[in-house]
Amino acid sequence: MTDLTRQPAHVQLRALERREISSRELLDLHLDRIDASTLNAVITRDDDAARQAAHTADERRVRDEAGGVLDGLPITIKDSFETAGLRTTSGAQELADHIPDQDADAVARLRHQGVVIMGKTNTPAYCQDLHTDNALFGSTLNPHDPARTVGGSSGGPAAAVAAHLTPADLGSDLAGSLRLPAHYCGVYGLRPTHGLVPARGHIPRPPGWLTSSDMVTPGPLARHPRDLDLLLTALTAPAPAEDTPWHVDLPTASKGIDQLRIAIWAEDPNCPVDHETAQALITVEKALIAAGALVRHTPGPVGFADSTRLFEQLLHATATATTNDETADTELAAARQLQDDDCSRRAIFLRHRTQTHRSWLRANEERAQLRSDWQRFFTEHDVLVTPAAPTAAIPAGSRTLAVGGQEQSFFDQTGWANLTSHIGLPSLVVPVTTTTQGLPIGIQIIGRPYADRSLVAVADGLASLLCVSE
Repeated sequence: MTDLTRQPAHVQLRALERREISSRELLDLHLDRIDASTLNAVITRDDDAARQAAHTADERRVRDEAGGVLDGLPITIKDSFETAGLRTTSGAQELADHIPDQDADAVARLRHQGVVIMGKTNTPAYCQDLHTDNALFGSTLNPHDPARTVGGSSGGPAAAVAAHLTPADLGSDLAGSLRLPAHYCGVYGLRPTHGLVPARGHIPRPPGWLTSSDMVTPGPLARHPRDLDLLLTALTAPAPAEDTPWHVDLPTASKGIDQLRIAIWAEDPNCPVDHETAQALITVEKALIAAGALVRHTPGPVGFADSTRLFEQLLHATATATTNDETADTELAAARQLQDDDCSRRAIFLRHRTQTHRSWLRANEERAQLRSDWQRFFTEHDVLVTPAAPTAAIPAGSRTLAVGGQEQSFFDQTGWANLTSHIGLPSLVVPVTTTTQGLPIGIQIIGRPYADRSLVAVADGLASLLCVSE
């Protein structure tokens, strides 16, 4: 029999539906792979509970009872999402013994659709780094080269999916946290339209909080675009406990690639990319043109620098919600001591962290104006293609970023991703090629609000055009 763990999620589900394998057997195959792995991607397990859930799914299938769209599929969950009865630490030592009694809303939706949760995947402490490393569990290694980073903060999920330890994972994205690891590990990663998938139960915020950041967005990682479509269906269907009187019916793609108006934003001086990344964009462009798509280059629907400035202001603002009083007072005192002409990174950081509510309201209005600019852009274009990141995976633990021999800001790794992080547009990272060293290179596809399925369809078409196989 073909090793099903190496097949994408939709193939595994088909085998379950045809009763070619049981959920319990499929789970054990994946647990064996996790046991043999040295990547340190899956850091918490409860095999007994997983086997019971798989057994329950098998019983449903024997009785021909209706199950969810993911019934019996074993997957992993990023350790920042609370999972009832299963340790959730968000990589923080102070949460080493935290066992929630309630699922995060996104997790509850997946369980309602029948998933079997195998375990939790690694993340930097409180999801606050572009490397996946913490004092509690250590570093997660890149399956393509252990000397390279997996990115962060959804590095454990991306590595686990890439290494066939799981067919899919639930990650999260505030500042490229899902898309950067997807790019570095060579898997598909979707940041859905903001608000489609609830973030309650995601740490940070602290355990028990009902609110969350106005930018963090849960989303799936997988090895095939069709898997993202299935996971999107599950993640947008409210669980019974939500007591929600509505359901989301996202539009499906209405055009083939040969009918699409595709814009390419291939370069920008505010976030340069290396030669191999630029070549990957050229390869994608040629494939799209050969397929009949109308392709044109664009300088971008918004100014890169202005968008980044606003993103950073809103990012630092939302991060202050859980700051303790002592730290907040210290930051406020330090901000008051700043000279008016101090434009250092520290000064900008402190000003954003201590901005007034009036300043935030004005920034939020500027965000609405940017959203309007994007919406106008998508009246003339169906999708926008950009780099996913400036380079392939950088060395593990590095705090620098070099592009074409020139040192750039370490945080430029997520510069392209953050064009949409504060705007809330659906954004999908698609693996398209590899470097001469065998490291994955992806691109980012961006669409109008609620065009999530259209992006998935474009990714599926690109995979065929480029003969990309997982």
